[in-house]
Amino acid sequence: MTSSIWIDAAIEQVWQAITEEEPLSKWYAPGSTWAIPRLAAGEKMIFTLMPSEHNQLTEPLPMELTIERVSKHQEFAFYLEVPETVIAISIAEEPQGGTMVRFNMAGYDVSLAYLKALLEGATS
Repeated sequence: MTSSIWIDAAIEQVWQAITEEEPLSKWYAPGSTWAIPRLAAGEKMIFTLMPSEHNQLTEPLPMELTIERVSKHQEFAFYLEVPETVIAISIAEEPQGGTMVRFNMAGYDVSLAYLKALLEGATS
């Protein structure tokens, strides 16, 4: 099972939104922060999940992630040790225009809707 969405944006814009700290913090668990010192396989990054109506947290929860794969304009995948999970985001230019974005698992529809709104210029 996967989550996917078509976005009316160039693949370069989508790539930036899924791999750069500032846009990630706006659509992937909005308000949570990312620290990505170096975008390369094997590198560590920190995702800090902030308390929200979507989780049961009472304080920020930092998680160390390891970047598994970085294929520019194709895939960004990272590994979370507990629970053991690989999260892969793949993107592809569509023949009719725009970009298709897919997560390798279900449960990301809300995040994808935020990403679409961010890239298509909707106000948040």
